[in-house]
Amino acid sequence: MNTSDFIFQSKDKKADNLTVTWQTPSNIALVKYWGKSEPQIPKNASVSFTLNNCHTTTKIEFTKRDVLMASELQADFELFFEGKKKDDFKPKIAKFFERVKEYCPYILEYSMVISSENSFPHSSGIASSASGMSAIAMCLMSLEKELNPNITKEFINQKASFLARLGSGSASRSIEGPIVVWGSHSEIEGSSDLFGIKFPYKIHPIFDNYQDTILLVDKDEKQVSSTVGHNLMHNHPYAENRFTQANENLEEISKILQNGDIKAFINLVESEALTLHAMMLTSNPYFILMKPNTLEIINRIWEYRQENNSNICFTLDAGANVHVLYPNSEKTEIESFIKNDLAAYCQKNHYICDSVGFGARPM
Repeated sequence: MNTSDFIFQSKDKKADNLTVTWQTPSNIALVKYWGKSEPQIPKNASVSFTLNNCHTTTKIEFTKRDVLMASELQADFELFFEGKKKDDFKPKIAKFFERVKEYCPYILEYSMVISSENSFPHSSGIASSASGMSAIAMCLMSLEKELNPNITKEFINQKASFLARLGSGSASRSIEGPIVVWGSHSEIEGSSDLFGIKFPYKIHPIFDNYQDTILLVDKDEKQVSSTVGHNLMHNHPYAENRFTQANENLEEISKILQNGDIKAFINLVESEALTLHAMMLTSNPYFILMKPNTLEIINRIWEYRQENNSNICFTLDAGANVHVLYPNSEKTEIESFIKNDLAAYCQKNHYICDSVGFGARPM
């Protein structure tokens, strides 16, 4: 498909007012993308686990605008986050609507009241923009379905991923699950830079119901946003080698997800996490998002894995928090280790027990 396929064409029905609510999850990339070109096109393909418990719930109230007002060329909306008006979030959402109005021109015909809440701390290295933008995209597609009942569920998911990507690249991976690939890759059938797709091959049973406990090392907002970090890849001395490495790693993890080689999975996923942060350390200006307790946790995980012949491993998103990944068969022992040992390195001992999930759902 190409971008023109997503331009809204038909209006079989009218909708004066509509209220819809969607809950969409965050995701955690196993092979990372870090670096993009406009409009939100990744420099390399990525693959992620869709999460289950870390999600955003978004309600949008669509009210038909006055005929004269509808001729204006920008979206009309108010934004509330966790019950409070959030004007500081509005520029990012306004930029998103500006990007998607070509594909969803009907949004200019409505006033929108957007109310969102997260099940996890905002801007702390859990992909809040992924769940937030994908939730808005699903709400827009609910309105589009109302206006054109003939569109299919497959098209809705694909266009929602396409739209979400225009707000946050990683949001393209939050529409479906349990494993999603975003970015064109010769070894992944159906993959595209324009939207995420469900991993198209049979997944080994060891990755069923895979666990992800997120250790909240630092719940404050990041000092450097992901947007800034992505932009620093434009003149990064190691950028091209990194993009090549990531695409090679995606080809490798595709095989691992199918054959169940969990030791290879651990090696690749941890290497990807550390490489992501190496790109931050070697950019100009350079920056560090890890905290001392991030490193303490990593070292404790390595010790536990060696001492117990465990399949525990970690990954990191763009922040200080640590995602502890492990198969469901080791859940009891590892959750005990987290509670009795790793929790001490978390802010106020806080962590979130999560697992692989299956994407967006209406509320």
